[in-house]
Amino acid sequence: MEHDLEKKYLLSIIKRLIILVFILIFSIVMLPIIFYYSIQPEKIVPQIPPMWQFEIDSSTIKNYWIPASIDNIQDEKEKSIINYGKELIEHTSIYFGPKGLLSNSSNGMNCQNCHLKAGTAIFGNNYGSVNSLYPKFRARSGSKENLFKRVNDCFERSLNGKSIDTNGNEMIAMTSYINYIGSNLPKGTKAEGSGLKDILYLNRPANPRLGKISYLIKCQSCHQSNGEGILNLDKTEYTYPPLWGIHSYNDGAGLYRVSNLAKFIKYNMPQGATHESPILTDEESWDIAAYVNSQPRPHKNVPTDWPDISKKPIDHPFGPYNDSFSQFQHKFGPYKSIIEFYKKNK
Repeated sequence: MEHDLEKKYLLSIIKRLIILVFILIFSIVMLPIIFYYSIQPEKIVPQIPPMWQFEIDSSTIKNYWIPASIDNIQDEKEKSIINYGKELIEHTSIYFGPKGLLSNSSNGMNCQNCHLKAGTAIFGNNYGSVNSLYPKFRARSGSKENLFKRVNDCFERSLNGKSIDTNGNEMIAMTSYINYIGSNLPKGTKAEGSGLKDILYLNRPANPRLGKISYLIKCQSCHQSNGEGILNLDKTEYTYPPLWGIHSYNDGAGLYRVSNLAKFIKYNMPQGATHESPILTDEESWDIAAYVNSQPRPHKNVPTDWPDISKKPIDHPFGPYNDSFSQFQHKFGPYKSIIEFYKKNK
């Protein structure tokens, strides 16, 4: 019995000695290696080259326009005027709507209902190119227009109201704001991301019936089933604007063209959509636009629009046209045959 215990004790000592020898051998072998790489870490982890060493495809990078910051204005009087202009763009109805503080000369919509985020949203009908491109010739009027004319066009069409005094404080403030935020762009150049982002044409007419189905599923929660929108609590402006009816834009507005509305919808609606991450398909956008622009709205008599009818956009909803295509096809498409006609007869 005693002999067995001594044997087990000796075996235990031998095992410990073997482990100790193994540790010593491992240390002797590994320590020089660890020391070598500790002073030359690139032997273990390759050094990442500086950013300028990577080849970048510049064609995939978009330098979208960023509005000039009002905070950078040093002159307090100028800053006050421009901030007032921004306020008028954001809350036009409070000053000019049915319960307006200054007049009741518009339908209750705000400028930023069409020019999103006070005219600063990328592909949200922003004002980025206004300062750099105005005054400019516009085929709709057949004349060179200044910014006062352009603002009053919006009052008369998108806001279905009356023009405002071009010498008044409000016009000065609004145009000062619009010009200032685009003042960081050289004259004669167009801001990247201004206007509306192009959308592919359909191979069929835009369908109001299909558009109604999509509208009821994806749009009515904000704009309501009858398109009347939702007013704020004190009923001074719309939280969600009306898309048709007496308080919406009239048929002389730019968004009454189905293509313009389809572009606007595709890259800005419903809430959460962006030009980089749209929610609706092209087909849904066209069909919703067709549905919305088939609903009743105010009419504006504009007999002097498009004095040169050959300059009319292919989807202008009213004749006469410089071709034999029907008014229905001009409004809803398909547009391929119209495009080919004008290319052939250019």
